[in-house]
Amino acid sequence: MYKQIDAYVLSLIERSSVEYTAWNIEKARRGERATWNYIDGCMLNCLLEMTDILGDGRYAGFVERFVDSFVLEDGSIRTFQAEKQTLDDINEGRVLFPLYRMTGKEKYRLGAQTLKKALDAQPRTLEGSFWHKKIYPHQVWLDGIYMAQVFSALYEKHLGDGDYTDIENQLRTVRKRMWDDEKQLYYHGYDASRKAFWADPETGLSQSFWLRAMGWFACALADLCGILPDGSCRELAAALLLEMASGVQQYADAQTGLYWQVVDQGGREGNYLETSGSAMLAYAMLKGARLGVLPKEYAAQGRKTFDGIVNKYLHFDGDGITLEGICLVAGLGPESDRRRDGSYAYYISEPVVKNDAKGVAPFVMCYTEIMRLHH
Repeated sequence: MYKQIDAYVLSLIERSSVEYTAWNIEKARRGERATWNYIDGCMLNCLLEMTDILGDGRYAGFVERFVDSFVLEDGSIRTFQAEKQTLDDINEGRVLFPLYRMTGKEKYRLGAQTLKKALDAQPRTLEGSFWHKKIYPHQVWLDGIYMAQVFSALYEKHLGDGDYTDIENQLRTVRKRMWDDEKQLYYHGYDASRKAFWADPETGLSQSFWLRAMGWFACALADLCGILPDGSCRELAAALLLEMASGVQQYADAQTGLYWQVVDQGGREGNYLETSGSAMLAYAMLKGARLGVLPKEYAAQGRKTFDGIVNKYLHFDGDGITLEGICLVAGLGPESDRRRDGSYAYYISEPVVKNDAKGVAPFVMCYTEIMRLHH
């Protein structure tokens, strides 16, 4: 079976170009050309991991060609709009560090500086947390930690002066404001101004535990543990990952090891076992165990979840693979979209699709950790 997944990932590259990526179904459907975005960023990151594990240069070769088409010689990035001030657009910059190391191309270093400059200008809450986007004032979303802080850590490690205090402060604020001690889960969003229509007027919190938001946060913590040096906030990231992994695994489906779209409402009408967030949690547990920041049993839990996804939602047809059970999108607001209110009814109302990059990329991320167990 793993050989079939290898063939599938290679087929994705072969069907992709610098204009269109085979995993970004939404863009392809609309006939839109590739832009600088977090979804391609996640996938490119996996492809570099595949090269690292398998020694097959086809993966890294595609990443270099793709990124080369965006990052210009002066470090400016085609289609990147700094004025939008959205954390999502920082994430793809992660690939610039390994590419710079592999090729020595100066433009990759300059591109990373372009993104760092944009991040330095990102508005913040009074406590110092980045706003998720300019259009979401004073709002902190769990997924934003993955989008921005992993890049920040790589920048400090490779190009900065090794100061991780801002990352530490933002992690501490998320833990303080968004963790629910009773449920042992994180809320999706927090509005420091308490003004958003979806926010609790006293706590500022959204009202539900959305799986993929928790998945992004878990991935961020696992990745930070792999980047941060000892004596920085690596111990904090490790402690938060252990607390989170311990809390969430009680909600796993006993049979498949998958997790529910609204995490704590397993079996409730309309709820379903969701692929992307399950793959993210499995990735974080596998990687955390490999790095030694989680006990070994979490590798078994992550492996069970991965195998559960394969058995329930992965279908082989000829050369292709269909990956099902993926929530297309979910968010909070803005004011003009009150349907996105963070309620249970809202999260289960979003479309469930197949082969979307927001599921495919985490699945391949998780697969790279499974492969590391075998290599």
